Order: sequence, then structure tokens, then C-alpha cells
Amino acid sequence: MSASNLKAAKPNHLPDDVEPGDSVRPGHPVQVSRYTVAARINHWITALSLILLALSGMALFTPSLFFLTGLFGGGQWTRILHPWIGVVLFFSFAGLFLRFWKANLPAREDGTWLARISDVLRGREERLPEIGKYNAGQKFVFWGMSGLIIVLIASGIAMWDQYFYTFTTIEQKRVAVLVHAVAAVCIICVWIIHVYAAIWVKGTIGAMTRGKVTGGWAWRHHRKWLRELVGTRPGKRPPTPAE
Repeated sequence: MSASNLKAAKPNHLPDDVEPGDSVRPGHPVQVSRYTVAARINHWITALSLILLALSGMALFTPSLFFLTGLFGGGQWTRILHPWIGVVLFFSFAGLFLRFWKANLPAREDGTWLARISDVLRGREERLPEIGKYNAGQKFVFWGMSGLIIVLIASGIAMWDQYFYTFTTIEQKRVAVLVHAVAAVCIICVWIIHVYAAIWVKGTIGAMTRGKVTGGWAWRHHRKWLRELVGTRPGKRPPTPAE
């Protein structure tokens, strides 16, 4: 995809895979705008909140990790700050959800992608279906995070005695503690998968720091999304992207 045969492209009608701000810019190499500045700030606020919650939560979970409270000014401050950071996470992720939920809706190619997971792990991109802005693995992370954050905020409120003590019984609080702990372990596991995949697929972290990827990266990993951006159909290949 060279600058000589490609003008800056941006579809008039946005398909579900294309979000406001997505565009193709000619150059050497071709640059594809994947995330806006606002989306990247939103993402990193969410990521930082989740890390702080994991550290403070583990500090409160077991005496063997109580030393982590030193990062927050001691045990009392850790207990005060933890739920408020949870509130920040909830509203920050709500912003991400509103931005990205359409592009993360299930698509026909997701089933094929999952059925060929061995090719995914071996990097055999040529054997995979054309993928939109997000593949089935990324969609799993998105919807997994969405559900778990709702569980965490709901169970966290039930445990937040400073403001909500009279709204739940002792038995309900005990259940909330258990549910909160299990959901926390699950979301940490999902977060680890997310980070590992971002490191494993070269160029992914750069997309969330600089907001752009090369045309070659988009063609290799998210070809359907790139086609929608440049307005081509599956039977018509756009000019080969330059890395």
C-alpha cells in the first residue's frame, strides 16, 4: 500500500469494526490510526487503576503480602484508598466500554479463529480468517473484563461498610467477600493474558502508546478492519502494504 496509489482514507459510514478516529494515512510506511489520544489516556487510566487495585487488594487479602501496604502509606490508607480506586476503575472502564463495545461484538470469523487456535499460537496468519479490529481472543478479554468489573464493583459496595453498612446483612457481606476474592483472581488472570498477548504480538503495545500501526501490521493481523478502512471488498486486494 504505497503513498502513490492511496489517499488518506476514512469511510463515510462506519462499520462496527471501524471507530471514530480510525484512518489510513499514506507514507513510507503507510500509517493506520488505531486509537485516538482520548482512547489511549482512557486505557492507561484503566490499566493503572487495575494494577493499583491488584496490589492493594493482595495486601489486604493475606498477612504475607501486608508489606505491600507500604506502597499506599500503610494499612489504614490502603483500606481507605482501595475502594475509591475501584470507583475510578469502574468509571474509566465504562468509558472504554462505550468506545469499543461495537467493535467487540461476536462475528462469524471468530468461530473459525478459535477453531484454528493452534495456527494462532504458531503464528500461521495465512491460515486464519480475515479479522476485524479485534480477534476472538481480544473480545474474550474485553467481555471478561466487562463482566468481572461489574461483579467486583457490586461485591465491593456490599463490603464497603463506611457508606453501605446498613444495606446488607452479615451473611450477604460474607458472600460478597468470597465473590469479590474469586472475581479478583479471575480478572488478574485475564489481565495477565492481555499483557502477554500484547507483548507477544509485536506492534500491539506501540498501537496503545502512539495510537498508530503500519499498514503491514494491519494487513497481517486485522485485514478485514483494514479493508473496511480503505473501502475494498474481500475479493479485491488493496495494494500490498509496506512494513
